[in-house]
Formats: sequence, C-alpha cells, structure tokens
Amino acid sequence: MEKKVKLIQEALKVLGKKNFALIVHGSSFPSKEGENTGFGSMNSNGGKELIDYAFGIFNAIQLGPAGKTKGCDSSPYTSTIFSLNPLFADLKELTTDRWDNILSVETFNEIVENNPKKGDNKTAYSYCFKKYADAFDEAFKNFLERDNHQLKKEFDDFKRANNRWLDRDSIYEALSIEHQNDYWPLWQNEIDKKLFAPETIEERIEHGKRLVEISKKYDYDIEKYKFIQFVLSKQNSETKDYAASKNIKMIADRQVAFSDRDIWAYQALFLPGWMLGCPPDYFSKDGQAWGFPVLNPERMYKDDGSLDKAGVLLKNLYRKMFRENPGGVRIDHIVGLIDPWVYKAGCKPKIEEGAGRLYSSPEHPYLSKFAIAQQENLDISLAADKEERVKNLTDEQISQYGALIEKIVIQSAIDEGLDKNSIVCEDLGTLTNPVAAVLKKYELLGMRLTQFVVPEKEDHPYRCKNIDKNCWAMVGTHDNEPIARWAKSMINTHEGYLHAKNLVEDLFKDAENKDDIIVKLTKDAEFLTFVKFVEIFASKAENIQIFFTDFFKIDDVYNRPGTSGDANWSLRIPDNYKELTTIDLPKILRQAIISRGKDFASQHEKLVEELGEL
Repeated sequence: MEKKVKLIQEALKVLGKKNFALIVHGSSFPSKEGENTGFGSMNSNGGKELIDYAFGIFNAIQLGPAGKTKGCDSSPYTSTIFSLNPLFADLKELTTDRWDNILSVETFNEIVENNPKKGDNKTAYSYCFKKYADAFDEAFKNFLERDNHQLKKEFDDFKRANNRWLDRDSIYEALSIEHQNDYWPLWQNEIDKKLFAPETIEERIEHGKRLVEISKKYDYDIEKYKFIQFVLSKQNSETKDYAASKNIKMIADRQVAFSDRDIWAYQALFLPGWMLGCPPDYFSKDGQAWGFPVLNPERMYKDDGSLDKAGVLLKNLYRKMFRENPGGVRIDHIVGLIDPWVYKAGCKPKIEEGAGRLYSSPEHPYLSKFAIAQQENLDISLAADKEERVKNLTDEQISQYGALIEKIVIQSAIDEGLDKNSIVCEDLGTLTNPVAAVLKKYELLGMRLTQFVVPEKEDHPYRCKNIDKNCWAMVGTHDNEPIARWAKSMINTHEGYLHAKNLVEDLFKDAENKDDIIVKLTKDAEFLTFVKFVEIFASKAENIQIFFTDFFKIDDVYNRPGTSGDANWSLRIPDNYKELTTIDLPKILRQAIISRGKDFASQHEKLVEELGEL
C-alpha cells in the first residue's frame, strides 16, 4: 500500500496536479461500527477514519454547505449562512470526559439502536432532526449543572466573538417557539416579523422592548441554541486541525441562497420584491424560480466606495468562512454574485414577466438603475437571457462587475491569510460574458465538468484539449448521476459515438488502432467510464475533484434536482467502504501519462512501468 500511495503521488505531480479533492458532503460521511446515529459527520469517529483513508491519495475534501437546515427541508443549499447544522455534531464525543459526559451513553446508544437506516448507507433525516434536538436538551441541562469552568469560559468567549450573528439567529429560534412555527412569514405578530427591520424611531423603540421581552421569556432556549453552535464550532475546529495534520485541506461550500432565518434577520438589506433564479433554458422552459432574495445593490457600497451594510454582512460571512476553513471555500453559483438573473416575486423568471440580469439590463424599466453594461455594450439582436448579449466591456466596467469579488471575497481570503486560489468558483451552466470577464481578470479557479461536454463543439471548454490549468476539472458533481450511469446511457448512441471520437482524438492520438478504440468506447460502458477519468487527469487542469459515488463506484444518486423529502440528499458512503472496489487510480494515472503523448510518456517510462505493475 505504501508503494502504491507513493506512485500515485508521483504520478499526480508528474501530471501537474496541485490539488486532488474527494467530494463528500457532511451528511455523507460514514460511521464507525456501533456509532451510526443516522446522519454522517466529519466530526465523528467515522469521519476521522475517512480522513485517515484519504491521507496519501487526496490532499483535500470538498464539503457541502454546513448551515442549519429546516425540519421540512434537508437541502444543504437552503441552509443558514452563519449558524451550523446541529446534525453535524458528534454526539458520541459528548458522552466522554472531554465534554464532562454531558450526554449519557444510554441516550446515545438508544439513538443508534433505533436508527431506521441502520445497515443502510442513507441518512434518516427526520428521525435525526428530532433525536438530536432531544439529545441536546439533555446535554445542555447537564452542561449548566456541571461546574466545568474551562468549558464555560470557552462558551462565553465563543458568544462574545460571534454575537453579531449569533444573537439574531438565537432570537429567531425563540420566536419559532413562541409562534410554534419556524417559517416567519406565517407568524401573527407583525413586530416579530420585522424585529430587526424597524423603519421609524417609534418602531425602533417598540421593537427594542419586544426584543427585551422575548430575550427574558426564552433565555434558556436562546442560551441552548448558542451552546449547540459552540459545540459545533469547537468540534469543527478540532476536526479540521486533525485533517491538517494528515495534510488534508477541508474546503467549505458557500451557497448563493439565504435561509428563512437569514432573510428574517437581514430583510432590510434585500431588494424588495425581487428574487434570484435562472432564465429559461433547454432543461426548464419557464426558468428556475429559486425564491431566494437578492441583496440590494444600493445597500452594498457607500458613495465613497466603502462597504455599506449589505457589503459588511457579506464580508463578515466570507471572513468567517475563510477563517474557519483554511482549505478554502467553494462558491456555488458564482454567477449569482457577479451577474445574477432576477425576477419579480410571484412571477416566473421569464423576460416577458419582467425578469432580467440585475447588472446587465440598461433597457429595463426598473433594473436599469443598477446597470453596469450600457446600451452600446449590448448585442440587441439577442434576448436578455442570452450569455453573449453583453458583447463588450471596458476595463472599468469589468471592475464594477467584479467589485464584490475583489472587495469582499478575495479581500476576505487575504484578511485570513489565504489568497484567491483558495476560492473555488462553481461556474457551471450559464456563463455570461461579464462573469467570464471577471473570472479572467482576477484569474479565479472555475470548473470544467467533462460529463457536460457538447461533442459537436470543437472548442467546448469542458473538452479535454480545451481545459486550461487554471481550473478544477471533474467528471461530475453532487448534482449529477454517477459517471458510470452516464456512460451506460451513451452506449450504442450517435452522441456516444461523437464523444468517443473526440476522446480518441484527445487521448489516443499516438494509437495505431484508433478506429478499434472508438468502437470499444461506443460499446463498452466500463471502458468509456475509465477513459472519462483519464480525461480529467490527462488535461492541463491543476486541480481535480471526484464525487464519492464515482470514486467508490456507488450506483446511486445523491441529489435529484427539483425533488425534496428525506430520500433526497440522503446518500452516504457505506460504513464498510474499505471493502469496496474503488476506481483503479494507478491504471487511470498511467493512461493519463501515456495520453499526454509519446515524448511525455518516454520521459516517465519507469513510472509508467511501475504503475502498470500495481
């Protein structure tokens, strides 16, 4: 095994790969035997064992969003921007002396024993949502009764350091109890709905009195909420230190969305009546109405260019993320920060119903006041939802589009001792010219997803020969079916033939039997899957990501976009993952070196030979 790891590392270096990340969202981590509560966590013993397993092969793990989710929605992409998900706590650790045994072993064992997904590699979301809440009730009561000065001091320090967001999030928890509903638009009390958004001096006084009243009435629940966040923060920090000791970087994931809790807490900073979504495309004729609010551009910067309240909110968020995740941050849907598509609340995200690009609609009756691109920058023969509509921009305009990226995201990374290479930009799908210009100007790392190659387009950016080094390459993400399923769908199809033809041109240019290889690729799904892995390693991309279903050859889907319920977002790495047959990485890397051409392969002849012997 030691020789295998050494050769893999040597091959990755030869191929110019700086980062090799395994994509595993928090809930998908496996459990150690006898500790499966029904939900995965990097903080658990099973999570740490996976980190040990990754050591020497991967140097990074790409996580999913870690925010608090709702009981009725397990999607991590609608979770809170500051508060962490209580389901990521390691309850087992709370039964130990390190935490003063604040959770009983009996309670923990009962949760494990009654896990309805025991023996299955799926989460039990609804079960865990209730059971973890009960467990924290017990743990917090015991914490208050114990006289552990060190833990209590750490807790007090945590509250002081995080009061800006923690106070608001915990008050929301109190009001959810008060109204017996955690969806604030349904609350009956109008003051509670806008507690942190008073519009007049009179309202400010009235709201202040209500805040004092709620704080006193629900003091215990507010403190418990803060305590849970303290546990999560402490455990996360220790886990990431452990990963760093194994030379594994943990990369966080920041979604573009805001949760109900965030919208309530910062509603004065959002653009009234407008939502973020996607325009109509091949997959959705009416577009995607995500229902997420958009930060008001007029609250982002002051007249002198410094950050206004909305900008400060984002700066605080990204500084927290980079501070807590020195491995970096993946930004899901970077388009939403640079050139977002917005639509009127209650309407479809279609042009005819008033939708448009927030900063690229100089002709729009309302959005024009935010426009960076002007009429002379547009190709008016193209509709407002077309990527190429903004045909040219000045350097000053590109800087305006990139102001949020430069002043908030990049600067936050720098403030926390990192650089722009710690930013992973999810730029898949619609990539408008302003977004492309900003990514190029700041040399940010975008993504190249080879499963989405359009084979008829010679210059398609996801095709191997067109992938540059300044990106992350992958065969699929959490939103895709496993690459093996994709390969099966291509067998004996014309599209499969076009893919095969391109793969042979890019990866087997020195082969004498090109036609035979094309035929095999069109008929053999396993071989096509293998070659698609070769493609990302043979490319010039310096950074590679592989989703856990692809690496462990798990024929199941993590996320089916557009669906909800406990069944979605539920797939986990099986607890017996060490017994699974993974992709043959040495064989893939060997072929990737050969696919670079005869001259390149001959320079590394000994490595090619040794990889072939494994």
